[in-house]
Formats: sequence, structure tokens, C-alpha cells
Amino acid sequence: MILLVPVTGHSQRKKKTQDEPQASSIKQREAEFYFTEGEKFFILEDYAKALLYYQRALEITPENATVHYKIAEVLARSNRQEDLFKASLSIENALKLERQNKYFYLLAANIYNSLTKFDKAAETYETMIREVKGTEEYLYELAAVYQYAGKPDDAIKTYNRAEAALGINDISSIQKQRLYLEQGKTKEAIAEGEKLINAFPDEERYVMGFAEVLSQNGFRTEAIRYLEKFIQQNPEAGNARMLLAGLYRETQQEEKSRPILLSLFDDPSVELSSKLIMMGTYNTELAQRKAKNNIEAGLEDFVLSLFEKLEKNHGNDPRVHIVGGDLYLSTGKNREAQQEYEKAVELGEVNFEVWKNLLYLETQNSQWDKVISHAEEALESFPNQGMLHYFNGYAHLRKRNYAEAIVSLDQAKRLSSSNTSFVSEINSMLGDAYNANKDYDKSDKAYDEALAFNPDNSTVLNNYSYYLALRKTNLEKAEKMSALLIKNNPDNPTFLDTYAWVLYVREKYKDARKVIERAISTGKATATHFEHYGDILFKLGDVNGAVQQWEKARGMNANSEILNKKIANRKIYE
Repeated sequence: MILLVPVTGHSQRKKKTQDEPQASSIKQREAEFYFTEGEKFFILEDYAKALLYYQRALEITPENATVHYKIAEVLARSNRQEDLFKASLSIENALKLERQNKYFYLLAANIYNSLTKFDKAAETYETMIREVKGTEEYLYELAAVYQYAGKPDDAIKTYNRAEAALGINDISSIQKQRLYLEQGKTKEAIAEGEKLINAFPDEERYVMGFAEVLSQNGFRTEAIRYLEKFIQQNPEAGNARMLLAGLYRETQQEEKSRPILLSLFDDPSVELSSKLIMMGTYNTELAQRKAKNNIEAGLEDFVLSLFEKLEKNHGNDPRVHIVGGDLYLSTGKNREAQQEYEKAVELGEVNFEVWKNLLYLETQNSQWDKVISHAEEALESFPNQGMLHYFNGYAHLRKRNYAEAIVSLDQAKRLSSSNTSFVSEINSMLGDAYNANKDYDKSDKAYDEALAFNPDNSTVLNNYSYYLALRKTNLEKAEKMSALLIKNNPDNPTFLDTYAWVLYVREKYKDARKVIERAISTGKATATHFEHYGDILFKLGDVNGAVQQWEKARGMNANSEILNKKIANRKIYE
């Protein structure tokens, strides 16, 4: 046994030594399997499973920098501060193990920025630029971090480093201009702008960018000076000229702006968007002047001449006709505005405001078929806009398509529930539509809802009380409503006629006579007034007087069969 022990021991040690590389290889393959699975789920965007497999791989190979990086990458996708903090610990472990991988630094900086640890982010960029060759391009990100951190001087120094390494460019120059202007260092800001322009004297966008920065910070005079100098050397620079024309307008130098604009609107090299923006500013000014009754002589004609050039050169673009419609609308030329909006919708998709303006204009002209057609077309793009259903319902109501009107108005009501005044107007129309459709309970409910919002709504008080009188229903309520109507509108002949008719139905003939005579005395009486007057006189026993008033009514409305029968037979037909 004594002899066997050392042999056995030697045998065990030899077997263990042989097994160690094999076990290590197995663990390595196991770690690779977990990492590969993690990558697969990462690509599939199943980040929870990916994280699980990366963590299993890390348990086997805790010194693997790439696994730490991937764990940080997964955690960094979360918005939770707890996960971001864990991500920062993982990426720090990765950087301890591997200091030459720029992607590790970039992820670390991104995580620190998300945690608003700008000092740590800046430190990370600085370390990367120092440790990893060829990463000077990230000086711009470093400068931006210093800006986020409220360290403008450090940001400027970093942009200077970027320029020294990569040359003068618009990114660093424009940012430095803004930083200097924010610090009140006007001289340094202007020097930066000049440096960029001198380095690239033919670059229109650089002088324009510099001019815009100056203008936005209250240095319009300086901006104009630089643009004028550039345009003198580059007379074909259309976009720079457009910017100059705009600055002339902003500084009340309209006489300098207009000749430039007339030329530019014929220049195909100038971007259409710039021309449209300029037209928009003029449209706004014209609308404001009209609202204040402060029309400038010649301004409207000048803007219309610009639009004519725009339409001539870009007539196939719907945006041109939209701005034309807006222009004519702001100048009170509604017919031309409608034509322009119609061209816009024919040429392509337009926004909701264009449809609304077009439908409004068609409604003003009582073009009900057009309103219905265009409302239905607009609803294909904007099905949840209550206003479009409203226009559609209103047009059907006016065409006496009551069932269709009810469907559209009811949908408008559902989609506009938060706009109580608009809903009240819709209820008023629903009351009319339901009444015409002989659905009287729903009609009364709609009218009541409208009056609940505005008890003095004259249209509702008039229609509701008149229809109740025609139906000989709830006449006491009808009289109260029509009395309130007359109290609020004592000289309106239509409303006086309604009140007189309600009193007539309630058999208060003397009171009805006084009211209808007030209506006729306004000088705006219609055939209906005189016919009602005759009916009232007949009930009061004055048959000759009644016939006399019916004959006056016939003189204004010769096609009434009932009226002819009243006159012929000298009696009322209810």
C-alpha cells in the first residue's frame, strides 16, 4: 500500500494536468456559444434575451472586454437611469481591459451624455483622442459636450483644436460665431465669419450662413454689408440676393428690395421654397394692413406682380396656387382665391387649411354641389376633421338632402365634442334637418342642446318656435322663445313674423295683429308677412281686409295655389 500511494498520486496529478487544457477549451467554446446567441438575439432586437446570453458569457470570461462592451450597449438602449448607470459600469470595465478601441470610448461618452455627466463624457473624448490615433474628427463632439456643460471657452478652444487638425470649416466656424455672440464678443464673432468667408470666397452658403447669424443676433446692418459685398463679386448668386432682399424689407428699405425681387422671381436658379417664403411674408403683411385698414399704395399691385411671375414659372406646383389663394383671400379677391385653391387641389395633395378655405369660399357662393364634392374628396385625406363633415352636412341641408345632412352633421358633432360653440351651431342645423325629416323628438332635443349652450341663439329661437307653432305643439314654450327673440331683436321683420305666427296659433289674434303690423312697418315685409297679416285679419272678422292683404301677397308671390284659393273663396285653408 505504501508503494502504491505515490504511484496513484502521480497518476492523478498527471491526469489533472492533461485535463486542464481540455476543460479550458470546453469553457471557451461554451462562452463563444453564449456570445454568439447573444449576438443573434441582438440582431433580432430581442435585447432582454441578448443581455441574458452576454451575461452568461461574461461569467465564463470575465476578462473579455468585448462582452463588457456588448452588455453596456444593450443597457444603454434603456431610458431608465438605473440601466444607464449599469451600462456606465460595464463600459468602464471594458475600457480597463481595452484602451485602443474607439467604439468603446464613443459608447461610454454617449452613456455619460444620457446621464448628463458631461464632464465624464468630455474626459472620455479627451482620452480617446489621446490614446487612439485618427480620432481627431471627434473634437467636434467634444466641443458640443463642452457647450452642453455650459463651458463655452472650453468649447471654443476645442473648435480651434479641430481647425488646427482638420482645417477651417463651417461647423467649427459657425459654432464659434454663435458662442462669441452669446458672450457678447461681437468683434470676435465677426472675425470668425470673415475667416470662413476668406477661406472659401466663392461659397454662397457660407456668406449666407454668416449673414443669418448676424441678423438673428440683431446685427442686420453688418449682415447687409457682407451680402452686398459678396453679391457685387458674385452677381449671379440668386439665393444670397433673396436673403439680401429680405433683410432690406426687415430694415424698411422696401425701395431696394423690390427691384431685386422682381428679378429673382424670374430666375429659375433661385429655389422655389425661398420665393414661397417671401410671398408668405407679403401675404401676412397685406392681411395685417387690411385688418388695420392701413393699405399701402402700390403694395398690393407689387405683390400680385410677384405672384404672376411665380405662376408663370412654377405653375405646375400646387404650393404656388396655395400661396396664390392665400394672397387673393387676404386682399379680398374671393373669386380668384377660390380658383387658385381649386388649381392646387387638382395638382396634388394639399393641407387641411387649403380645403377649409376652399369650402368656405364655395359655401359663401352657395355652390352646394361643389361643397359636397370637395368635402368628400378632402375627407379621404382628413377623415377625422369635424369641419369637413360640417361643410358636407351644411351643403346637403341646403340642398334638402336631409338624411345625408343628418349623417354628416352627426359625425361632425362627434368629432368636435371639445368645441362647445361649434357643437351648438351643429345642433342648430341638426334641429332643422330632423324637423324636415319629421323626426320631431330628435329635432327638439337638438334645439334644446343648442339653447343650453346659448339661450339667446336667435336662429334656434326663431326656427324652434316657428316649427312648434306649425306642429301646434308645446305652444307655451314656443311663445316664450319667440318673445325672447323679439326682446333681443325688436326690429327684425323675420323674427316679428315668427312671433306673430306663434300668437296666431295660440289664438291671440289681437296681439298677433300688433306684432305683424310692426313687422310690415319696417319696410322689409315679404309675401309671407302679408299672407299672415291677412290670416290674422280673417280671424278677427275683417274678411275684406284679409283679402286685401292676400292680394298684396299674391302680387309678390303669384305662384301660390293656396293663396289663390284664399282670395277666390274669401276664406282660410289651414
